[in-house]
Amino acid sequence: MTHGLNRFVYPAIKTLLAGRTRHHYEQAVILRLIPGILACLSFALLVWQWLAALRFPLHARAGGTSSSPGVTLLKPVKGCDAHTEDCLRSWFAQDYAGPVQVLFGVAAADDPACAIIRQLLGEFPNTDAQLVVCGPLLGANAKVSKLAQISKLAKHEVVVISDADVRVPPDFLTNAVAPIAKAETGLVNCFYRLANPTTLAMQWEAIAINADFWSQVLQSKTLKPLDFALGAVMVTRKKNLDEIGGFEALADCLADDYQLGHRIAKKGYQIELCPVVVECWDPPQTWNSVWKHQLRWARTIRVCQPVPYFFSILSNPTLWSLLWLLLAPAKCPLTIFSVALGLRLITAHDLQTRLNRARNHFPFLWLAPIKDLLQFVVWLGAFAGNTIEWRGQKFVLQRDGNLRKV
Repeated sequence: MTHGLNRFVYPAIKTLLAGRTRHHYEQAVILRLIPGILACLSFALLVWQWLAALRFPLHARAGGTSSSPGVTLLKPVKGCDAHTEDCLRSWFAQDYAGPVQVLFGVAAADDPACAIIRQLLGEFPNTDAQLVVCGPLLGANAKVSKLAQISKLAKHEVVVISDADVRVPPDFLTNAVAPIAKAETGLVNCFYRLANPTTLAMQWEAIAINADFWSQVLQSKTLKPLDFALGAVMVTRKKNLDEIGGFEALADCLADDYQLGHRIAKKGYQIELCPVVVECWDPPQTWNSVWKHQLRWARTIRVCQPVPYFFSILSNPTLWSLLWLLLAPAKCPLTIFSVALGLRLITAHDLQTRLNRARNHFPFLWLAPIKDLLQFVVWLGAFAGNTIEWRGQKFVLQRDGNLRKV
């Protein structure tokens, strides 16, 4: 009888074990296949991003313009460093045919930047420029509070908003103001580059800014028109500002540049990209300060564009090809990883060279794949909380993009 049972039991057990083995094998294949698919997808997205950048006429200059309308430059300032004077001076040295008014806004009369501004006012006495000591804050965003107050003194319809650390070429206004002549254009902005990555941490961030960010913006633009603005320099009209409620409506926003462009676009206007590149000059930054900046940036984008930001991790060729290699160490994954790594280095080098018009970043090119892997940690951190640190103060970033002081 036992022998008879064995004839049925053992084959059944063998079939069951074989089924489980086959099931586990299929699961293992799927687990290896998923990162493989993601690696190939990220590879394709990187090529798409690169091609979008190649098609853009970066650094191109506009031809002769028929008119040069009066322009008011709004310049909120806080503190100073070794580059502040050169950055501010570049706005006094504009080769622009129309009248230009420059309004500097500071929070207090004893701000260190005031001495530099007064020196420049004396150096350029024929420039219509003014230093304005602003009143109490209108909201959590001190920069926007200054803009709201100094904008009331604007004499001209065309308004230019620029950060204090931005240096521009002499022909910038001529090129940036030209597109605003079209009635359908509501805002003009431009790409910027980190001009002085003086520390290793800043070289890492320079890859994010000088290679990835501007090409990702152009990649997004191939899918739909721009509906946000880049905040280094923005050109708009007083009429457009009034239509969205003025700067007062942005007083609590962290991403005031994004919101300014987004709200103007929602009114039916186009957001244009000027091909002139401006420079951002920052004091030396440590790993800690760069990390906080990247995390603040990530959480800001996540709040502004939650779905696109969630899927942005797909365009990380280093991450997915490395994961595939670890899960399925074989000839094909190793080949894909080598190709992805090589292409990542080539594109990072080419994109930085195009933006910088220089190759001095080459010794730090090895940071590109490290940046990709650390970017995954930043991406996770964007979803891990809503607290940010900005200008030495801690805020809670709310779902609507507004700030609340901790």
